[in-house]
Amino acid sequence: MTQTTALFELHGVRQAYRKPSGPPYVVLDGVDLTLRDGEIVGLLGRSGSGKSTLLRIVAGLAQPTSGRVLHHGAPVAGPTDGVAMVFQSFALFPWLTVEENVLAGLKALRVPRDEAAARAEEAIDLIGLSGFESAYPKELSGGMRQRVGFARALVVHPEILLMDEPFSALDVLTAETLRTDLLDLWMERKLPTRSILMVTHNIEEAVLMCDRILVFASNPGRVAAEIRVDIPHPRNRLAPDFRDLVDDIYGRMTARKPLTAAGTPGTPAGRPRPVYAEPLQQVSTNRLSGLMETLAAPPYQGRADLPHLAAALRHEIDDLFPIAETLQMLGFAEVAEGDIRLTEPGHLFAEAGTDDRKALFAEHLVHFVPLAAHIDAALAERPDHRVPYAPFARELGAFMSEDYAEETLNAVTSWARYAELFTHDTEAGVFCREEAE
Repeated sequence: MTQTTALFELHGVRQAYRKPSGPPYVVLDGVDLTLRDGEIVGLLGRSGSGKSTLLRIVAGLAQPTSGRVLHHGAPVAGPTDGVAMVFQSFALFPWLTVEENVLAGLKALRVPRDEAAARAEEAIDLIGLSGFESAYPKELSGGMRQRVGFARALVVHPEILLMDEPFSALDVLTAETLRTDLLDLWMERKLPTRSILMVTHNIEEAVLMCDRILVFASNPGRVAAEIRVDIPHPRNRLAPDFRDLVDDIYGRMTARKPLTAAGTPGTPAGRPRPVYAEPLQQVSTNRLSGLMETLAAPPYQGRADLPHLAAALRHEIDDLFPIAETLQMLGFAEVAEGDIRLTEPGHLFAEAGTDDRKALFAEHLVHFVPLAAHIDAALAERPDHRVPYAPFARELGAFMSEDYAEETLNAVTSWARYAELFTHDTEAGVFCREEAE
């Protein structure tokens, strides 16, 4: 079998879920993916971009709404043979020992007892857990528990190994050790698997491990870019070609997406999406203020390279990007080509006192966030400065999932409360001016 042989293929995969009212909620749309023999492929993107859903489709645990899913050219109609998964949360049976946890998958496959015992011993030794066969998960460190998860997946000799953020629940040093050990086993051809598909939101991790990286966009999840990593192993994080590729991916992921008149998938037919019906990320004003203060101070003096800033703050995509993008949306910063730069209002905010900060934030909130302006205008029209919450939730729910609608309203309420524009009286179910409470 050649290096280019396709083991698994997805063509035009779409996953959507029906809602009680309105259009379906689209999680994945038009996703193409090919897994070939001898490669590690990374799915890189934010939480909520459908990466884990895609893993479930590859595993045969979920059927897509439309599109083709092929294993060795044959359609997949159920759990996929030759596929095993390593989870973020370890997912061990706490009442079983290390050996019993590793044997669990082989028992389900009805592997003869002697063969199963030999394969379990081999997997435990391979992953560096010899001597801990009789230990229970509660007696192990987080890194050792995840090694059990790897041994349990590898013991079935999977053709394809799926990994759903397998290092994200570990501390930095433990994750680096396990990541390096796994790469060494892969490069030495000691892993009993032919291809690895991994989900991550750590850009450096993707560049360090993968042969190809599929960068996922959100709402709905789709492949925004496919990047081939031609850097030979072992890869040096400080090497110029490594840093250049990390910078390039940061630039791609922070590029501003043009708005189109056609709307977005999931928009009701014949009903354009209102400008205020765009999902917002729930980022606290403390984090927004903190990043502006950090950028305004030395050594950044108002401008920073996002990869270097992320490393200095020990932030990953899901930590740093929402803050940076929200600052950009509010007009306090500009993000482009992997850099973030404070605007003049951003500098003014960082240097201002509490009251001046709130006044400036309120001004930008109404000017740059259409939903805030929409709610604020509705409040201004009512003599008692109170409007029901439910209609806004229903209106947003027609254009996004209930979870996104709730997060969007929570985000705008939190910012408006800080700016002393309006708040949400949860007991009465209304938005109201601060002075109307």
